[in-house]
Amino acid sequence: MATKTQTLNVRSLAFSQGGHIPKKYSCEGENINPPLEISNIPDEAQTLALIVEDPDAPSGIFYHWLVWNIPPNEPITEGYIPGIMGKNSFGKTGYGGPCPPKGSHRYFFKFYALDAELDLQADATKNALEQAMRGHIIAEGELMGKYQKSGS
Repeated sequence: MATKTQTLNVRSLAFSQGGHIPKKYSCEGENINPPLEISNIPDEAQTLALIVEDPDAPSGIFYHWLVWNIPPNEPITEGYIPGIMGKNSFGKTGYGGPCPPKGSHRYFFKFYALDAELDLQADATKNALEQAMRGHIIAEGELMGKYQKSGS
């Protein structure tokens, strides 16, 4: 029996839905992750996963942060690493803040509530993460913020 995916509520105290991501969380600032709050998490969720992406990058979707096995009820505070991290499009493991080469870009913080813990090694790719999540997503939600580098 197919079940309908529930909606997670995602927000940040640092920026509003569609708002400007503060410089602090970008390559021009401290390059640390913003605080994030997730609510409406289903009781059966074992873990959360997060994919942060920029669909406006010149070369296609650019991945800034991949995290999985995040405890569902643990807050994601500023600069806090909540789970196991994968390799971003910068070729590094961990968070890489907004750093658009030109103009304003959109950054989507996409959360997934999963009914299982994922058996993935740290530094796994986005494709490996999506494949591991397949069939385990019970809820999802996103927060979008924008960023433009100074002078661009």
